[in-house]
Amino acid sequence: MNKCLTTFIALFMFTSYKAQSQPDMQKIVIHFKHVANGKSLHPDSVYQNPLGETYSVKKLKYYLSNLGFNKQVNTNISLIDAFATDSIKIMLPYPAKKGTFNFQLGVDSIYNCSGAQEGVLDPLNGMFWTWNTGYINFKLEGQSDYATTKTKHFEYHIGGYTGKNKTMRQIRLPYAGTDRTTQLYILVNLDNFWKGQSDIKISTTPVINSPGAIAKSAADNFSGLFSIIQQ
Repeated sequence: MNKCLTTFIALFMFTSYKAQSQPDMQKIVIHFKHVANGKSLHPDSVYQNPLGETYSVKKLKYYLSNLGFNKQVNTNISLIDAFATDSIKIMLPYPAKKGTFNFQLGVDSIYNCSGAQEGVLDPLNGMFWTWNTGYINFKLEGQSDYATTKTKHFEYHIGGYTGKNKTMRQIRLPYAGTDRTTQLYILVNLDNFWKGQSDIKISTTPVINSPGAIAKSAADNFSGLFSIIQQ
């Protein structure tokens, strides 16, 4: 047999064997559990925030980007909808070691300046203002007798991607999983949206729907929303 052909066949067989013998990259599934007052979040259920105001939730949606463990980064963007079961889990490459689970709440400025997007960034998802003000990073809507609007409706559409009005926030959570950890549960506690670095009172500020100082103050509370549930 021709020597070059023999070498080629041997190389092909080795490459095929190597590809078949390598297991699929192990994944870890990240689940997001939304709560308020220590109870699971459900549409129209009544909760009380730490400031003593009762309310119900109609919508809770937010963007997560640059997710990963330690120095690993997944550049995909996820849109989490608290009331859509198919959107509240994310699959990521398995972490190499203990450390931190990192992500950004919000959409990087490059996407805000890149014209019409598709997928989770499609404006039809209801998370986009205009080409001038960009994406809504966090959306919370509901009803409360404490709201001063005519319909008792409150809405917090937190966005802004330039200068001092940026509302993207980096989140780092300590991760101490083991080699057997294949499911990670993230608690999203809405209590900490209302009271954190800033107080957000429905009675005084029932609406935030544009970039600015108030939106920036609300975004400062994002880091307190998330924690890892120890299994």
